[in-house]
Amino acid sequence: MPSSPSRQPIFPFRTVVLGALIPAFVFSAGLGAILPIIAPFAVEQGASLATAGLIAAMLPLGQILADLPAGALASKLGDRAALLLAGSLAGAAFLAAALSPSLITLGTAILVVGAANAVFQLARHSYLTVVTPVTQRARVLSTLGGVHRIGQFVGPFLGALVTLGGDTRGVFLVAVVTSAAATVTVLLAKPRQRSHPSAHAELDADAARSPAAKPTLLDILVEHRRKFLALGTVALLVGIIRGARQQVIPLWGEHIGLDPTTISLIFGLASGIDMLLFYPAGKVMDRCGRLWLGVPAMVLLGIAMALVPVTATASGLAIIGVLLGFANGLGSGIMMTISSDVSPEVGRPQFLGIWRLLTDIGMGAGPLILSGGAALGSLAVGVWVAAAMGPLSSAGMQRWLPRYSDHANRTTRRRAGLL
Repeated sequence: MPSSPSRQPIFPFRTVVLGALIPAFVFSAGLGAILPIIAPFAVEQGASLATAGLIAAMLPLGQILADLPAGALASKLGDRAALLLAGSLAGAAFLAAALSPSLITLGTAILVVGAANAVFQLARHSYLTVVTPVTQRARVLSTLGGVHRIGQFVGPFLGALVTLGGDTRGVFLVAVVTSAAATVTVLLAKPRQRSHPSAHAELDADAARSPAAKPTLLDILVEHRRKFLALGTVALLVGIIRGARQQVIPLWGEHIGLDPTTISLIFGLASGIDMLLFYPAGKVMDRCGRLWLGVPAMVLLGIAMALVPVTATASGLAIIGVLLGFANGLGSGIMMTISSDVSPEVGRPQFLGIWRLLTDIGMGAGPLILSGGAALGSLAVGVWVAAAMGPLSSAGMQRWLPRYSDHANRTTRRRAGLL
């Protein structure tokens, strides 16, 4: 007998698991491998600590520059073709970084990696927003975030195995392989022609509209300007502290004299704690509302970040790294879920592109704040400035989210007639 509708999968296995989640994991593994290595590798190439932080900032900067074009590219070429292009481009950029003859080449290659990552992120986010029931949205998007976290957990350990042999450059070659594997997975996961029309109906309907009916980026920006000024500012602040979190362990580890292998292991440990919480976090957000975890996660992340400068040993940094991972894991998928909640049905890719631009501006500013502190003679001050973004973002979330989201908490759901 056929299974009841309640037992049917939320979405097709082939197009989501093989076409979205597995490629995201493989791609993130390569990205995770190079994240803790960028700054130490730049130092090996002759960069100062401030310059190394600047080169590390090229990754989020690349995402910033590509966020808006990524939506247009995915709309024009199709989600699958855009992913294939992004995976190929990322592999070429990783190879260029491995063979870089200068710091300029290295920085440019990292910039291109960030741009390719933007295409992956935006296409997957928009697609899962469409095909996922709103009552399970947080769990699905937290799973997508968790897949990235798992990849970034595995990646540093792969990198650490390579650096044990003293070859930091080889970590970028590992990323070349993972990018190729992600691209091949997308290629092999080509969905059967119209085998799941319902999953693609909304996407196809938007693509089929006449050009006159399609809102422009400016239309979306003007129409939703209040959301972007309020919740968009929250997204910016969250991006700052999360961007700083990605580089604070490598930079502080370099500052206190740790070797690249130890830095990679500490980074991987923090990522391991982070990845364990994605599904429970999504389940709580689906049941109780987004604020239940969004606010405490950002407060705790700020506290953990502020404690980094008090460490002077590998063990101390590892303990704080665990706390950083726990705090970030509590907020797994929170900003993707919020942006999906408040995005319009018409013009969703443009809305999410603008939202991701704000988030990624913050992600780029985070390492720059750390780099600026180092350039002024105090990396610790840069860390503390970034840490302040945690409680600020939580306050903004508490203030603005209930106004714009029916899923902020049980009260907003009850008012919307959803309970």
